[in-house]
Amino acid sequence: MNKIKRQAIFDRLAEAIPEPTTELVYATPFELLIAVVLSAQATDKSVNKATLKLFAVANSPEAILALGEEGLKNFIKTIGLFNSKARNIIQLCQQLIDQHHGSVPETRVELEALPGVGRKTANVVLNTAFGHKTIAVDTHIFRVSNRTKIAPGKTVLEVEKGLEKWVSDKHKKDAHHLLILHGRYTCAARKPRCQSCVIADLCEFEEKTPD
Repeated sequence: MNKIKRQAIFDRLAEAIPEPTTELVYATPFELLIAVVLSAQATDKSVNKATLKLFAVANSPEAILALGEEGLKNFIKTIGLFNSKARNIIQLCQQLIDQHHGSVPETRVELEALPGVGRKTANVVLNTAFGHKTIAVDTHIFRVSNRTKIAPGKTVLEVEKGLEKWVSDKHKKDAHHLLILHGRYTCAARKPRCQSCVIADLCEFEEKTPD
């Protein structure tokens, strides 16, 4: 995989997906942060279903703290790992109030210091809420990066560093969502849709599937 191919791949993905963005529904950086924390090992659809009701009654650190851990669980109990997520979110909200005046911080270090927030979540918030050129590597991005050979790596961090190195500045801000959406709807895990893929001739996957 060379620089010219990588540039062409992202040019085509950007043309095919002109408005790449998250499928999580949110209105503020805080709502996005909570949604991303909830999305770990869960689908965006399941998170959106829960947050639709949650954010209608509590969409600030203060309001979620007022619900309490048990009250929060009632809204998110359909989501996997809801017990630990509820505990982390309550602690997260308290920390936002105590250390950040109730606002979501805009640095990786401060975000990763919040309960339940790791590197991937921090990258998503920095990119989607604040417009930073970060790339959060989830299962879709890890798969697509290795399968296409855009940025192969044995670990999530290796893939992230590879993408940071190889994705041009032109596409770096949108690369995260371009790869997620491509992985979710075209380069699927079990059966990639190679025959209808806009980058099939550039991709270096050796086992392309027929229709």
